[in-house]
Amino acid sequence: MVNFIIILVQIFLAFVGVYQFSISLFGIVRKRRALKHQPQKSFAVLVAAHNEEQVVGALIENLQNLEYPKELYDIFVICDNCTDGTAKIARSYGVQACERKNPNLRGKGHAIEWMLKELWAMPKQYDAIVMFDADNLVGNDFLIHMNNDLCEGHKVIQGYLDTKNPTDSWVTASYAITYWYCNRLWQLSRRNLNMANYLGGTGMCFETELMKEMGWGATSLVEDLEFSMRCVQRGVHPVLNYDAKVYDEKPLTFKASSRQRLRWMQGHFTVARQYFFPLLWASIKERSFVKFDAALYSISVYNTFIGFLATALLWGDNIIPAHNIFTSIYYYMPNWVAIAAISATVVMFPLVMILEGIKSPKMYAHLFSMVIFQLSWLPITFYAFFTQNNKQWSHTQHTRVLRLEEVQSKQV
Repeated sequence: MVNFIIILVQIFLAFVGVYQFSISLFGIVRKRRALKHQPQKSFAVLVAAHNEEQVVGALIENLQNLEYPKELYDIFVICDNCTDGTAKIARSYGVQACERKNPNLRGKGHAIEWMLKELWAMPKQYDAIVMFDADNLVGNDFLIHMNNDLCEGHKVIQGYLDTKNPTDSWVTASYAITYWYCNRLWQLSRRNLNMANYLGGTGMCFETELMKEMGWGATSLVEDLEFSMRCVQRGVHPVLNYDAKVYDEKPLTFKASSRQRLRWMQGHFTVARQYFFPLLWASIKERSFVKFDAALYSISVYNTFIGFLATALLWGDNIIPAHNIFTSIYYYMPNWVAIAAISATVVMFPLVMILEGIKSPKMYAHLFSMVIFQLSWLPITFYAFFTQNNKQWSHTQHTRVLRLEEVQSKQV
């Protein structure tokens, strides 16, 4: 009976792998969208910050120099439970520092929810809300692209998430390669197929009327994924704007990275429990492929967890010098199937780097160290499963001060 369950699990995971591989093929070709509209939408630009005095100034300078009419956007720094000089620095640049003190409700989701209520009560109202993290840098044409998509009728837009410091360590390089992969073969493929994209926590734009109607309501450890699922439930499909670049600082060390990813996985388990079955049922009832895709994405964390357990059982069974109890599905298939599956997985990452125009030999060399980074998701997810009820938000410290010109001039 246990062996039968193991085989069923392997079949399901193989289905998910083939499904995602098939979807990813639609991201290989990039469809150019040259639609241009005159600047007309007004934006409230929100910067989420918790003790970010070292990096927030560089982002504010960056935002103040965007290629968009200055009268059409205002900058608000959300100083969330800050105990440093973040608010003082923000005010020194002439932008609004909105200070929030609530040690009981910590985390970006709660801070955003509070800030939106503050924003709705202000005399001046805006057509859309844009959100960044304090450690980001933003392409100068970011609001131009958001304006274009809003004018085309899109209500929720995600920018292209890139890495601000890809060459700082093998960990940041691994993040960068992973994000290039996700942008091209997860996000762009779904945009090309007119499916829903998924929010990435920063570089996000929301139509104000939709936000007022829905409310934020996303206060888990992965507020971006939670809000994505709420949108899909309502039939609102977030879209990717591939040209709107956001550069996000990544942790330098494996320890800091593990802590950040553990928080993501803990939050992902929460979202999976809340949204998988409602979205799956809605996809069947409404015959909605988009909702089915979202349901499948919501449980990807369980796929990793179950895959880790199944792999451990199979390897353990093979190592123990006794008659094998469990059977791999590859036992019933020709040898070339396993070889093809592994080859397809391996080839995708360098292919993405080529498609994204990465030229640095050093970055391609990091493909080998990235194997360790990718495998580390397995024990992190395993531990997250048993600690998923931990709702305490943990802050990732940011110290890498760069200017947009420095980031864009570095050829990777």
